Amino acid sequence: MSFYDEIEIEDMTYHEVTTLYTYPCPCGDQFEILLADLRDGEEVAVCPSCSLMIKVIFEAVSCPRLRGYSEMLTVGQENLPRDEGADSAPVPVQVAA
Repeated sequence: MSFYDEIEIEDMTYHEVTTLYTYPCPCGDQFEILLADLRDGEEVAVCPSCSLMIKVIFEAVSCPRLRGYSEMLTVGQENLPRDEGADSAPVPVQVAA
């Protein structure tokens, strides 16, 4: 796989609402990678407007957002309504706009 560049995660912009890391692409758009993808071991950020890709350089143990991501996903899960099915998974709750 060929990368346009290798970028340290500290040089990327993090968007809290979307949990997305971005970095400017030469085409004028932004390279993008989700926090969840980084957490899953993905290290390639892509530009949605062109074929360029960058490799994101990071260490999960030194990145607070990556360390705390799994805890963030599970906080409050114990209070979600549960389906009485076999796996007893949380039931998605829709909030009216």
